[in-house]
Amino acid sequence: MAQEQVSFTSLLEASAEDIQFLARNEAHIQKTENADRVLDHLREMDGANSGFQVDRLQHSLQTATRAFQADPDDDEMIVCALVHDIGELLSPVDHPVFAASIVRPYVSPENTWMVQMHGIFQGYYYWRHLGRDDQGREQYRGHPAFEKTVHFCEQYDAPAFDPAYETLPLEAFEPVVRRIFSRPATFYPPQG
Repeated sequence: MAQEQVSFTSLLEASAEDIQFLARNEAHIQKTENADRVLDHLREMDGANSGFQVDRLQHSLQTATRAFQADPDDDEMIVCALVHDIGELLSPVDHPVFAASIVRPYVSPENTWMVQMHGIFQGYYYWRHLGRDDQGREQYRGHPAFEKTVHFCEQYDAPAFDPAYETLPLEAFEPVVRRIFSRPATFYPPQG
């Protein structure tokens, strides 16, 4: 009979078989459930609004639509654009780090960095109105993903608040979300 649960009540007592069993379960969950969880959370953003002319979901869809129109074959960029603000509801102050932690195992380090840093790079457009230094991104000039992040914010994220923009529905992005989040996870250290 196949093992249905581990035998331990403390990781200090875990056997190799227990850990291998858990690893198999986790791999199955990653392959079959991660995309559904991401899509479900995006749907929860529908109607969430803090004063913009579009809600959080529409902003994410617009950002992804712009990325798709620029390069329909760049699955990683499209998914990063779609989920870049996924943490707005659960971690509004640090949502870029939240979103980066979701994509980190499935996309390149450069795309992870772009998602993680997009908040600081977006500050270029509005922080001066809050009395903050809108040049905060400059401290990262020279980073391999600096120009990519500037481009992401300028072309996809910053202009994606337009209620008249012809935006693709979430269902249009479901195949690419499933492709990215069913990849085997890669565990590399976070970039600073």
